[in-house]
Amino acid sequence: MIPRPLGVNTWVWSSPLTDENLPGLARRIADLGFDAIELPLENSGDLDHAETAAVLRETGLAPYVVGAMAPGRDLVTASPVAVTGTQAYLRECIDLAAAVGSPAVCGPFYAQTGRVWRMSSEQRQATYAEWRENLAPVADHAVERGVVLGIEPLNRYETSLVNTVDQALTGLGPLLGQGVGLALDTYHLNIEERDSAAAIRTAGEHLVHLQVCGNDRGAPGHDQTDWVAIVAALDEIGYSGALNIESFTPDNAAIAVAASIWRPLADSPDALASDGLAFLRSLTAESPPRGPETDL
Repeated sequence: MIPRPLGVNTWVWSSPLTDENLPGLARRIADLGFDAIELPLENSGDLDHAETAAVLRETGLAPYVVGAMAPGRDLVTASPVAVTGTQAYLRECIDLAAAVGSPAVCGPFYAQTGRVWRMSSEQRQATYAEWRENLAPVADHAVERGVVLGIEPLNRYETSLVNTVDQALTGLGPLLGQGVGLALDTYHLNIEERDSAAAIRTAGEHLVHLQVCGNDRGAPGHDQTDWVAIVAALDEIGYSGALNIESFTPDNAAIAVAASIWRPLADSPDALASDGLAFLRSLTAESPPRGPETDL
């Protein structure tokens, strides 16, 4: 079994992540026993590169940067101003990742989350072509900075463009391997794929990041997900990246509505994180080392 760092997204506790709340959250995550931290950059300027790097040095947590496709962020069927602004935002995410040592920047980097529209087969292919054209310069920036973009398929209620691994592979086409890979989330896999483990095997060498949670969006473990099959598929494709818990607090109105979190998913955010970590430790049957040392 391949050892993997186990991490958690700060969205479990708070949103947005800023220089003000990062130190306390990072210390809490380290104290709970995690190896890694998932850092969402929601707004430009929320995280200073040097201050974030200092917190990571202090806590020893391996960083993984994710982005958020908030209203107005679109790379397809959008105004030139929206596309340009989205590209600039994604470059900021890449620059943060490069500065703090995150190997990838992951998220649904194609359209605003929650934006859905009907497309014919021809319209879908044309939209994929537009997506590639507008993502390409961002991918070039990622290559220059030594970072990979991990594109995340979402469920049908959050997007109508990229729901499955097959669609992501088709839509990205020649960009794959050129600063672009796939980021998968077991929550979305559970909804859209007939077989989550098979979808992971289909992603294969292109998988650069994996987020994990229960099928109800709560802690991984004791849910309907076939976790043993998922880990076996990850071993089969040689994935050695992190398993990062992504869930959300219901106490933040904006993020709760965006993620459709209408009820508490655990007794507390700490309970969700610690229960999920305990399950992942038992699933992997060993405590993987922290991420590689990074000269920050």
